[in-house]
Amino acid sequence: MADERVEVDYHPMWEALGMDLPAHDALLGAVGEMYGDIYLTQENRPESTGYLDFVASNIHSGRIKEMVDAKGSGDATKVIGSFCLYVPEEVITACNGISVGLCSGADWATEQVEERLPRNTCPLIKSFTGFKLGNVCPYIESSDLVVGENTCDGKKKAYEYFGTLKPMHVMDVPNVHTDEALAMWKSQVRQFAKRVEEETGVELTVENLRAAIKQANDKRRALQRLSATRAADPVPISGLDSLLTVQAAFMDDPARLTDAVNAMAEECETRVAAGEGAAPRGAKRILYTGTPMAVPNWKLYNIIEKAGGVVVGEEACTGYRYYKDLVDESGETVDELLDAIAERYFKINCAIFSPNPGRVEDIVRLAKELNADGIIDCALQFCTLYEMESADVQAAAEEAGIPCMHITTDYANEDTGQLTTRIQAFLEMLRPRR
Repeated sequence: MADERVEVDYHPMWEALGMDLPAHDALLGAVGEMYGDIYLTQENRPESTGYLDFVASNIHSGRIKEMVDAKGSGDATKVIGSFCLYVPEEVITACNGISVGLCSGADWATEQVEERLPRNTCPLIKSFTGFKLGNVCPYIESSDLVVGENTCDGKKKAYEYFGTLKPMHVMDVPNVHTDEALAMWKSQVRQFAKRVEEETGVELTVENLRAAIKQANDKRRALQRLSATRAADPVPISGLDSLLTVQAAFMDDPARLTDAVNAMAEECETRVAAGEGAAPRGAKRILYTGTPMAVPNWKLYNIIEKAGGVVVGEEACTGYRYYKDLVDESGETVDELLDAIAERYFKINCAIFSPNPGRVEDIVRLAKELNADGIIDCALQFCTLYEMESADVQAAAEEAGIPCMHITTDYANEDTGQLTTRIQAFLEMLRPRR
């Protein structure tokens, strides 16, 4: 990647990708200002979180150039984008492809989107559609194939339209945890593997698939290590920096990210031993659960931590679900390794499953392990799945004696004042559980 101290004009690259340059400049300006106001005003950050500033400053520029150059030189085959962590990155990596998460964390081109999708569609779906219609996401534009997953009905129907805008492959994700559903899911993983082999021209082998599994597992181990330090009081790293670390894991080079996260974990372990924190000792500790928070959706964490609380964990796709399980690396054939991949991803306790006791159990267990004083359960507007499960989350938290509040919000800032008032009141009524 280009030295971050050297001024590089990336406009020719963005123009070659077919992007709307004035609109993209406006987006980058807004996100850059937001990042400065939210992240660079934090106090007592670990020095190693400078990596996150590097990622943020290069997310639409240097990282995209890396991917474009890798394809041009033959070091990589294809860029394959996805919206969900059910898409197995190991298969893409094994075929020498680049796996990236796609933009879906801010409102964009809303009027255009609502000409095609209903107004009461969840913000995440409207966002990734708007980023494509507005031509402002270099990850979407540089992707040779976009992989969707039929998790909710909204995505399922939106992908029909998105598939007219970009080449797509859609995976059917089961909604029940049964042996029959697992068999179906293994079939979906094999169909996906076949499509990736066709796209990249690379055949899966035991060697390349096992190496890709190890790379993904190493990333997960690093994130697990960092997460474990957040059980301490004072917590050594903010929720904002922890959130951005997982967001970066969907986009940055896996080896670089793994090294950086291990360095962050090592520094945080040292800070724990020294009693140094990113928040004061005794700050009210929050476990977040609910819908994922894609870049640049940092609103809720910013409100919580500016109000004096600290997010110590997240039972979410941009959190614990992303790194909680490893893939078994012991398979001796491609089929065995693909089965191991399918089995690992099948364990993700998304709200799509019914019944879904595993997610509720994870929430309560994580709250206890991370010494959370309270739980904030959040659903994006019109996300029926998480809204419906909120009652189960509230009941389980109450039974465990952990205060819990439910929030429904979107990507806009109009409700910031109201949310701030509610969260401040919630923090004030919490009693430390430690």
